[in-house]
Amino acid sequence: MNNDPVTDKDILLCYMHDGCKAPEAWRIGTEHEKFAYDLETLKPLPYEGEKSIRNLLEALQRFDWEPVLENGNIIALKKSDGSSVTLEPAGQLELSGAAVETIHQTCYEVNQHLSQVKTVAREMDIGFLGLGYQPKWPRTDMPWMPKGRYKIMREYMPKKGSMGLEMMQATCTVQVNLDFDSEETMIQMFRIALALQPIATALWANSPFKESKPSGFLSYRSHVWTDTDPDRCGMLDFVFDDDFGFERYVDYILDVPMYFIYRDGKYLDVSGKSFRDYMAGKLDGFEGQYPTIKDWEDHMSTAFPEVRLKKFLEMRGADGGPWARLCALSAFWVGLLYDDEARNAAWDLIEDWSVEEISALRDNVPQTALKTPFRNRTVREIALDVLLIARKGLKNRARFDSAGMDETHFLKPMNRIAESGFTPAEELLSAYEHRWEQNVDPVFLEYAY
Repeated sequence: MNNDPVTDKDILLCYMHDGCKAPEAWRIGTEHEKFAYDLETLKPLPYEGEKSIRNLLEALQRFDWEPVLENGNIIALKKSDGSSVTLEPAGQLELSGAAVETIHQTCYEVNQHLSQVKTVAREMDIGFLGLGYQPKWPRTDMPWMPKGRYKIMREYMPKKGSMGLEMMQATCTVQVNLDFDSEETMIQMFRIALALQPIATALWANSPFKESKPSGFLSYRSHVWTDTDPDRCGMLDFVFDDDFGFERYVDYILDVPMYFIYRDGKYLDVSGKSFRDYMAGKLDGFEGQYPTIKDWEDHMSTAFPEVRLKKFLEMRGADGGPWARLCALSAFWVGLLYDDEARNAAWDLIEDWSVEEISALRDNVPQTALKTPFRNRTVREIALDVLLIARKGLKNRARFDSAGMDETHFLKPMNRIAESGFTPAEELLSAYEHRWEQNVDPVFLEYAY
């Protein structure tokens, strides 16, 4: 089936519908990225060398990870449960977690992973930092990992936006992947997630520095996405149209210009070309050839909207941070979207928000976060309401750990942020102005994992 030619849109629609799962089969997938650096110099790790990404990945194999190779280079690790450790373009290390049932399991997985990387880090004299944007080094000082798809993106990105390479080399994020049971549920979830994504960006804002100085933004990572590539980024206004569904999303992805085709272990550059032409056997340079479902999956992964649809929904708009806030992002979205009562309450909250208002929120939040005005309120006040809804959703789920605690306690870090109105980024800026005496270097020690 995966190798069968894809020649019409109906095949893609069937693929999307196959993502629907009964609620009892819904799972949670959490992904997070972090910067690896040399503790002595604070510089990012190159791929090769004594203190290097290659040696880090090789050392992690002792924890039952299997290596993934590309052209003889180890570029990822994987396990049979579906989890993986992968590399972003400049060596940002990403854990893509297994699909699990509860936030307790998510947090156990994150904790176990951080314990493993810290064990290796002590041996290698390296550190890991959870921020949304590289705080010290200019992009031109960042390394490139030996992955074929990144070479193609590296050459194409500057043709489309001024900050595409910054996105690739200098950002770290945390995201949550969630299921749906029908097209109708997917539509409701997608709209809620897009509308409330700026609220998450504000609560998790944790990237105020660029090249050792305040950037003027609380989430500079989020700002970077505003000029990365207009063909494949943004809020997706059409999701709020009356005729939105799987077909509209498939049409959107079909119109996203291609990056590559993966064949026989190699990435072939087709950047800027049309997947529709590929389906018609008319792709320039590949006439008479047709894509497979695997090609479709690869192509879907090259769109970068704030919320992305595959066979599940990906919530993508939060800065990287310490492990408690990684678990909290999963709790936030699961609480809002996996309980019917909470999801309907979230829908009631955002139902009359206009596309223009949501777009304005998305544009303003990277700079002013919780202080961003919305109608006659602030994002902080909305965040408090949203966290209450999420808490109710988690309480209704009634998923308990061995100590009898439900999942609501994972929201505590975010409750503190919303109640204080003081984002992680503002905490960093305060430290920079006062005890760090306008020197960003201490962030690598005080905020390391």
